[in-house]
Amino acid sequence: MLPVLLGSLFAIGCLIGAFVYFRRKRLIDDLPTSKMQGVFIGLTELKGTTKSENPLTSYLAGSQCVQYTWHTEEHWSRTVVETYRDPQGRMQTRTRVESGWTTVASDNQSIPFYLQDDTGIIRILPDKASIHGIATFDETCSRDNPLYFGKGTASEIANSNHRRRFQETAIPLDAMLYVLGQARERQDIVAAEIAYDKNAPIFMISTSTEKQISISYSRWFWFWLILGLILAVGGMVIQDIIIRFDAATRWQPYTVIIVGFLIILSLSWLWIVYNSLVNLHHRVEQAWSQVDVQLKRRSDLIPNLIQAVEGHRSYERDMQSLLTALRGQITVNAVEPGVSNVKGFSPSLRATVEQYPELKASESFLRLQQALTDTEQRIALARDYFNEVATFYNTRLEIIPDRFVAIPIGFRPRTLMSTDEFERAPVQVHLQS
Repeated sequence: MLPVLLGSLFAIGCLIGAFVYFRRKRLIDDLPTSKMQGVFIGLTELKGTTKSENPLTSYLAGSQCVQYTWHTEEHWSRTVVETYRDPQGRMQTRTRVESGWTTVASDNQSIPFYLQDDTGIIRILPDKASIHGIATFDETCSRDNPLYFGKGTASEIANSNHRRRFQETAIPLDAMLYVLGQARERQDIVAAEIAYDKNAPIFMISTSTEKQISISYSRWFWFWLILGLILAVGGMVIQDIIIRFDAATRWQPYTVIIVGFLIILSLSWLWIVYNSLVNLHHRVEQAWSQVDVQLKRRSDLIPNLIQAVEGHRSYERDMQSLLTALRGQITVNAVEPGVSNVKGFSPSLRATVEQYPELKASESFLRLQQALTDTEQRIALARDYFNEVATFYNTRLEIIPDRFVAIPIGFRPRTLMSTDEFERAPVQVHLQS
């Protein structure tokens, strides 16, 4: 029964691998893309172009980038003489040629960079991320090529064939990226950043599109699934060859193996789909709470800004009235017409009265206007994010076979949010005259 046991164990391992990719595919498909200005704390999916004020220069291609990985391989071959016993028990010798590629040098460099879209930028810390760049350099050469020693090691390995292969991948500057990772609050300024989090299910930075990544995960899922089924049946076939099952019951073991494989497959699928729906449900609740947070921010921030602007404007109005009165007093009581030589006024006071102070109220109005614009845009982004997550959630609840899992759980579709359904009324700006 050893072939059956080994086949079953390998099949279970393939099932685990298949559902790792299936889980990642559902995660990518269920997570809507956020705008940079609308990034909130938590797992986030972003799309944008790379930006950096001080980019790296890649080692092989010499191109500007924010991350690059390169390695150099050297080809070798050797003749091996081995001894063995033939079927008659006599010692014999034979030779064979071994060859291959050995990595002789490699390096990986990355820097924090920014991802930009039409709403703003966000900082990305690529350390410990799964990075998928594009090929920027791939060349194989011999010793007479300057590249051989110029970018490679000075010494060669044993049994070298004097051929080296140089390969490099990178994330170029201004490249379009897909980023999936955990958003957290920055320590230096009030803003979010994407960085590694050991509790996050995935941290990926890729030059591939979301659709390409999803298709790749789907292919790997089916590859491991089919391979697992082949291994499960293959173990039974080998066992049948060894012991020759009874003809009357030969198909029973195959049936048991296939049915068992399908049961494990179904339970694994149910487990992944259930967890996916639960996570999506919590994501909808989180998106709604973010809308409420932004509405609360508006109701708390804007009145305070209005009060500050009114106080600043009242102060400048009173100051202008006082200076106007003092100027009038200087003009009326001047000893000589047209000369500000009024007795009782110190030179510094006369200089202050005669100069027009720099007005700051206009800047306060501009800051208030910018705050109003930013606040309303934050609310709009939060609302759009909620609607996207809710749409994904509602779709999952309606499609087959996911709906057969959602109905017993008791999940119900969520109503999308419109602009006139806010529970908090917008703050009205009325500045006193």
